[in-house]
Amino acid sequence: MPVIRLGEVIEKIDIGDTIQIIATDPGVLHDIPAWCKVHGHKVLACDEKTNEIILMVEKI
Repeated sequence: MPVIRLGEVIEKIDIGDTIQIIATDPGVLHDIPAWCKVHGHKVLACDEKTNEIILMVEKI
């Protein structure tokens, strides 16, 4: 589950660092931005390709 993994990884990186998330579940288009809003982080980019969704999240 991408949101759970994001929560685990974001604790280990420094403020200002970014995480790239690659997923196939279209639910991440809602779940990741909502999680970032609640936890105070920022979605920098979102790219929807044929079989995957790539998001870039910055730790704030």
